[in-house]
Amino acid sequence: MGSSTELLRTEHLSRVVDGVRVVDSVSVAVDRGDILAVIGPSGAGKSSLLRLLNRLDEPTGGTVYLEGRDYRTIEPRELRQRVGMVMQSANLFPGTVVDNLRFGPAQRGIDLSGPALARLLDDVGLAGKGDRDVARLSGGEAQRVALARALANEPRLLLLDEPTSALDEDARREIESLVSRLLREHHLACIIITHDRAQARRVATCAMVMDAGRLVQAGKIDEVLDA
Repeated sequence: MGSSTELLRTEHLSRVVDGVRVVDSVSVAVDRGDILAVIGPSGAGKSSLLRLLNRLDEPTGGTVYLEGRDYRTIEPRELRQRVGMVMQSANLFPGTVVDNLRFGPAQRGIDLSGPALARLLDDVGLAGKGDRDVARLSGGEAQRVALARALANEPRLLLLDEPTSALDEDARREIESLVSRLLREHHLACIIITHDRAQARRVATCAMVMDAGRLVQAGKIDEVLDA
């Protein structure tokens, strides 16, 4: 088994689609407090790996351990509550900001209260905007709602799939700073996919490089980026 600080570990995690190994025997560990950047060229398998980590896709080989437990023994809804995910586009539900934040907790029978909602909105810089229709939000605001929606489930780990790629430079830097602060304040580990090595250096503590579905290199952020 892993160390007491280990939060998530993959063992020979693989996925084959139409005969192509999109993820090829990846073994990597994430400790509590780690911010792991996954970098590599388009088609390297980065997003495919992320989708396996909370079972949006099923592995065809290997498995994932979450806090020492094989994730195949965890009910998918519970797994996705503990391993939150934010995609490139916010993918918000129709309705208001508050409707989106209340959705996840409601699946667990929790009615997110006024004070808790206010704290979440304040956390992501959207204080007083809970009643806004999500169709009227800017791209940066929508990503803030997506982050708050993930945090509402009180996850242990956040998966971020290029969360700033659709934003302009100012909004990108704002979301980067926000993510760094939220991870620190909520004591979360994170796996973030990025094409931008400068962004990886700014936000991550460690990195892994993928190519053709395989793990090429992993280590502390400077070791990997300066290799």
